[in-house]
Amino acid sequence: MSAGEGLPEGIDPDKASVARMYDAMLGGHHNFAIDREALAAFTAIDPQVRTLARANRAFLGRAVRFLLDAGVRQFIDLGSGIPTQGNVHEVAQSASPGARVVYVDNDPVAVAHSAALLADNPDADIVNADIRRPADVLSAPQVGKLIDFDQPVAVLMITILHFIAPEENPAGIVTAFRDALPGESWLAMTHATNQDRPETAAAVGQLYRSRASSPVTARSREEILGLFDGFDLAEPGLTYVPLWRPDPDDEIPDDPSEYWVYAGVGRKTP
Repeated sequence: MSAGEGLPEGIDPDKASVARMYDAMLGGHHNFAIDREALAAFTAIDPQVRTLARANRAFLGRAVRFLLDAGVRQFIDLGSGIPTQGNVHEVAQSASPGARVVYVDNDPVAVAHSAALLADNPDADIVNADIRRPADVLSAPQVGKLIDFDQPVAVLMITILHFIAPEENPAGIVTAFRDALPGESWLAMTHATNQDRPETAAAVGQLYRSRASSPVTARSREEILGLFDGFDLAEPGLTYVPLWRPDPDDEIPDDPSEYWVYAGVGRKTP
């Protein structure tokens, strides 16, 4: 994909986008040269970045299947990004036809491609909104149409909250969504950490500040655990992403901290 005329409104082709960089990490084609250049710089810091992106994506699939087994049939995917293989609606609806999914993103490329992908899917839609304003998300007509707040809902915050700066109150954002959820609802989250690899986290943070539209704030395990306030974590608790309920054929690294992203799934506390 090349930057040029005819781009959706709001795109700065001279600044890397988080959504487009993630698309490039997963081998997608909806990204610009500036995104691939930023990814190359990212890879110089951590050669495993593409492997980490795939591990994070694999966690998403495992989490959705776990939530389906827990009885959830409604999902709100915050910061959903550009559609690629293994989207939430693909995983959920293949196992439970009629499962409903609302994606939320404010990246114009992600929104445009999601809208095209979902045009013929009556049980999935995309909201163009910023998760920093939960009321905008929760009041969106797509949410009103597809999500029944009298039934369990899973909110997915997959690699999104580390793009929320401390002054933007990430805990308050989680709380706003938590308080809107009915009983038996869930939160699934992955979040970059500086727990065991602070040098890597600092270098990645500097890269995003200098090259991308959204800076990264990696957090400690304790800080990430605090974001689950009001949720009871399912086993195995908050753990490095490849260690969260791996499938039998999943590769488990000798040093899980190489995958410097924590993952957890929690049920709303009664």
